[in-house]
Amino acid sequence: MDLKTAVTSVLKSNYANFNGRARRSEYWYYWLFMMIVDIIFSVLSAVLGGVPVLGVLLKIVTFVVAVAVFIPGLAVSFRRLHDTGRSAWWLFISLIPLVGTIILIVLFVQDSQPGENKYGPCPK
Repeated sequence: MDLKTAVTSVLKSNYANFNGRARRSEYWYYWLFMMIVDIIFSVLSAVLGGVPVLGVLLKIVTFVVAVAVFIPGLAVSFRRLHDTGRSAWWLFISLIPLVGTIILIVLFVQDSQPGENKYGPCPK
């Protein structure tokens, strides 16, 4: 799966789909895309922050984009955990400072559970 396919899958066909499974590539390419978008908004904010009207407009656009991608980001995280055979409740482990985030990253990096599991068929 490439970057364009992964982002299209998450933002269009699986926008609010919390069921099923997501491959590692879909999850990580989506988050790579979101980091690139975040860097672009940060650079624009630094450049245009001194201009009152453009700075406010950029903050509004940034907020709208953040709200728009919150649900698909959560959904792909749920599906990624499902792909490893875990419940989405494992996301709450990230509430433990530092250690929880590291554990969650390890879970996201793990390979798919082979064959079908209780969340659906293997997406590979």
